[in-house]
Formats: sequence, C-alpha cells, structure tokens
Amino acid sequence: MKQLSIQQELSSNSYPGRGIIIGRSADGTKAVAAYFIMGRSQNSRNRIFVEDGDGIRTQAFDPSKLEDPSLIIYAPVRVLGNKTIVTNGDQTDTIYESMDRQMTFEQSLRTREFEPDAPNYTPRISGILHLEGGHYNYALSILKSSHGDPSSCHRYTFAYENPKAGEGHFIHTYMHDGNPLPSFEGEPKLVSIPDDMDAFTDLIWTNLNEENKVSLFVRYIHIADGTFKTRIINKNQ
Repeated sequence: MKQLSIQQELSSNSYPGRGIIIGRSADGTKAVAAYFIMGRSQNSRNRIFVEDGDGIRTQAFDPSKLEDPSLIIYAPVRVLGNKTIVTNGDQTDTIYESMDRQMTFEQSLRTREFEPDAPNYTPRISGILHLEGGHYNYALSILKSSHGDPSSCHRYTFAYENPKAGEGHFIHTYMHDGNPLPSFEGEPKLVSIPDDMDAFTDLIWTNLNEENKVSLFVRYIHIADGTFKTRIINKNQ
C-alpha cells in the first residue's frame, strides 16, 4: 500500500467528517492516536473536547445553542487498563463495557451499527490500542450502511500487529462533502507518524478545512510503561 501524505489527504478534502489516526512514532517508542471532529451544522460545530479522567468527552461550547445531543455528546476516548479506545460515538462505552466482560473488540461492535441519521447513515469508526509487556498492536473498525441502504450493515475490522515505526493508518467517516454524505470506502489509509507530537498535532489541525473543523485530540503513549502526553485543540475557545 502506498503511503499517503496526511497534509494532502486533509487539505484536499473539505469534509472527511470525523477521523481516527493510529500508529507508531518514527523512533518506535510510542503508540500514537489522533481523533478529530468536523461539523457543517451549528449543532455539530457547537462542541469542544474536554479531558475526562484518562479519556476525553465532548461537551457543548454554548449550552444555550445545544439542539440534539444524541449523536454529538459522547466520550470519544476511554482507557481500560492497557487498552485505549477511540471512536466517533457512544460505541466507546459499548467497547469499554464489553471488553471489561472479556469480549473482543470485534465482538463488542457486533451489537452496534451505523448511526441512525438518515440519509447519511454516518459510519461508526472505532480504534483500539493495546500495549502489553513492551509490545503494541492496534485495530480499526468501520460499521457502515450498504451504499446508503439502512437495511444492511457492512462490518470491517483491520488489525495491525507489531506495527512498523513511523507508520499509521487513517480512517474517516466520509469520502468527501456531499448530500447525502458518501461513506468512507476501502482500507484505512497508510500515513506517516513523526516523533514530534506538537508537529503532528499542528500538521493535522492546520490542514483541516478552516470552516468545518471543530476539535482535535492527539496522544503519544510510551510503549514501555504506558505513560502518555495529550494535546487538545478546540476551535471554540
């Protein structure tokens, strides 16, 4: 698979929607996760990321303008022991609770499907990072409708064992802007992951569409001991 430029992928797409990037830093010592949200409506844009324990959650920037919280207020990131869960919806909680009962990542998502937001039927994208004994692997999932038909759900899981240093994978909800919005197609995209967390954060944020971008979360986790650093950027300040 050809390695793609994150800068090009983001700057050339006005509305990839929500996106997850997971990989390994170039020096091989850190697991890396990034999650961004975008919005076209006032309700979607009226959000910020805030830290919540070891994870994060979304909240309304201006509570008086909050219309429907059902699909926009959730915990995108939660930590369960040596596992970090990253998703674009409340399936974060489904994965957390199911894996706490010894179910697998894939099994937990069998209970969910795409979002009920006709006519888009936004895909649910999810990722999990697993660190244990100095080893690291991760997986990404997408649950989406069958070409906009809500009677059929397509389920894909992509697992990456012992990922290579400097490489990651990028998955997002929509191929591009449209009405209805076209769901992501194909495998997660191969992208490069640098050592510098600030540079990586700035690269993503700078190249997201200025009008549509809302919030960004980036975390670098030391594979050896699980300690981590986090950056959050909110357009609404």
